Amino acid sequence: MTPEGQGQNAPVKGSRFSRRLAIALAIAGAVFAVMHFGDLEHFLALLRQAEPIWLLVAIALQFGTYASVAYGWKSVLKRAASPRPLIQLLPIAVSKLFADQAIPSAGIGGHVLLIDRLTSLGVPRSAAAATLIISLLGYYVAYAVLAVVMLVVLWLHKDATPLLVGLVTAFLLVALAIPLLALWLRNRGSKPLPPRIERFTPIAKLLTVIGEAPAELVRDHGLLGRVAVCNAAVFLADSMTLAIIFMALGMPFEPGTAFLALMAGSISATLSPIPMGLGSFEAAAVAMLVSLGVAFEGGLTAVLLLRGLTLWLPLIPSFFLLRKGMHASNGRDGRGRA
Repeated sequence: MTPEGQGQNAPVKGSRFSRRLAIALAIAGAVFAVMHFGDLEHFLALLRQAEPIWLLVAIALQFGTYASVAYGWKSVLKRAASPRPLIQLLPIAVSKLFADQAIPSAGIGGHVLLIDRLTSLGVPRSAAAATLIISLLGYYVAYAVLAVVMLVVLWLHKDATPLLVGLVTAFLLVALAIPLLALWLRNRGSKPLPPRIERFTPIAKLLTVIGEAPAELVRDHGLLGRVAVCNAAVFLADSMTLAIIFMALGMPFEPGTAFLALMAGSISATLSPIPMGLGSFEAAAVAMLVSLGVAFEGGLTAVLLLRGLTLWLPLIPSFFLLRKGMHASNGRDGRGRA
């Protein structure tokens, strides 16, 4: 088929793919909600125990995490000469959460959604691919640096156990392997994919698009640093959210303790084979809190509230934002693009 013919069919294929992605996410979201309905009820019960004013502060901090992620994307798109306003990127940041949670397959659902939504906004695929790769690299750079900070702090206070050192070391290997894989995929360019991978349309599309990311953007260390700072801000906002939850439950305000617990839980969830680290995050975070002198019951309640604010509360708006975005994308594809 000629390049012109491919271009004429691209909107139809894109529209069909967007509809399939929306249907898959809707089904996965429904299954997810049914399977964890008891957790949602428990979260709502815990909300009634907390001081409302501090919960509002915690929710505001969570809104800041989405703004920080979107700002990182904005920086990449500006550098790629495809600037988009923050107000257009914020809904994608929120709806990406739903995709990541509904289809927790190493973040593939969220990555595919990011590419699809950016291209529907008129962003060239190469710029969308650069946004994905650089945000992925920035995330793991920030994650690894903060993990090392956690370990150093615990070592200085003589709380760095051999098990914790082993967990952090294993995580650092993962934090190195995933960005290296992303860079390898970009460097392989548009070479044909193995037939087995070609059969899985979302994965094949994602890998193909990644290969189109411009090398000069991926190698921009200054840009990577700015995106890493945006991702570090997400971790710090989450840890501050946990510290605010302490206050909402009548406990002392201890941001340092909250940071250590959040990082311990996050590392455990990353290494866990369980989707979203359900259970493993809570166990590791509570264990860290107890080791630092926090009462078990208070620590467990605080961690469950944090998970509710970071997982359950955003799922409803993210689902509706996802549907709205998919409908808008399908409408544009149906009319054709200039």
